[in-house]
Amino acid sequence: MDIAIASYPFTTIQPNRGIAFVRVECVENYFKTKCMPRFGYCKNGIRFVPVDLVDVAGLIEGSHEGLGLGNQFLSDIAQADVIIHIVDISGSTNAKGESCEPLSHDPGYDIKFIENELDLWFYGILSKNWARFSRQVMQEKTNIAVEITKQFSGLKITENYVEDTIKKLKLVREKPETWTENDLKKFCTELRKKSKPMIIAANKIDVNGAEKNLERLKKEFPDYMIIPCSAESELALKEANKKGLIDYMPGEKDFKVIDKVSEQQKKGLEFIKKNILEKFGSTGVQEIMDKAVFDLLKYIAIFPGGLGKLIDSEGRVLPDCFLLKPGSTAFDFAATIHTDLAKNFVKAIDVKKKLPLGKDHKLNNLDVVEIKTSK
Repeated sequence: MDIAIASYPFTTIQPNRGIAFVRVECVENYFKTKCMPRFGYCKNGIRFVPVDLVDVAGLIEGSHEGLGLGNQFLSDIAQADVIIHIVDISGSTNAKGESCEPLSHDPGYDIKFIENELDLWFYGILSKNWARFSRQVMQEKTNIAVEITKQFSGLKITENYVEDTIKKLKLVREKPETWTENDLKKFCTELRKKSKPMIIAANKIDVNGAEKNLERLKKEFPDYMIIPCSAESELALKEANKKGLIDYMPGEKDFKVIDKVSEQQKKGLEFIKKNILEKFGSTGVQEIMDKAVFDLLKYIAIFPGGLGKLIDSEGRVLPDCFLLKPGSTAFDFAATIHTDLAKNFVKAIDVKKKLPLGKDHKLNNLDVVEIKTSK
């Protein structure tokens, strides 16, 4: 499918769903074999594991009230585990999404703007009928965390998120009726941060003057991961790699020219190498994906396998790699693979250590696990 890419407002109207990849050290290195992934790919011992990615329409002021494409945007991100906010760090795109002179727009405004709209969205959900809701909770003496979680049904907000937020803000859980409007707003901001963590993709870092904006924003928004990147450079390198002109692996700080390139192509590649790769260590695009999944969400990568048997029924070696939430157990892993494995779970085996694991055993990153069932 062709995806529209342009520098005018609302180029993206309908959400574009696709696949991105995160880098994982492949356990083929441990077993001294060569893997054959069913999904994604492996190169030089690095496994590229697919993750779902949704490119959604932008926001305008008042989106939380349904203005513009606001309702659609908020609906599209309801199921998101993490938000990658792409900001034009060069300041060459204004608040309306229109092109302007570089450095003429403050990208910090875009970060604050999105924060505000998301916070107001959460606040609108919770504050609606709050007086009646809080009275009912007190009268019936129900669990406030459970009831608030229900209010945010469909947004992937867990009871633990709500509990942690109540504790952090030191709110009186037995008397929600005493929570002030300011309490509710703070609560929604904290809950949004926990349930929809955000990483800032500081795009167009190669534009003159963009680095100054980057350093300023890092000081202005110390709680955010702000990663400099050049999507245009990443696209150019991938296209050159696809055509066999260079050997390039996403996330690396260099590439190798393996075929003849034109003088124009040579200049373009040299510019990327000098101004992006050598200066920042990569184009930043792969780094953003990796940090979003492994640093913000803290997911772990688990490989299914068996003692003396790393091959599936179709002859593929170490064909799968699953990304699990932190704290996932052997039983959680079984359920992730297939419900029948969880239903008939007996035990698991740590294939690397050759040790049996109970259903409640917490897994570690890059574990290789075999599930034993009663059938």
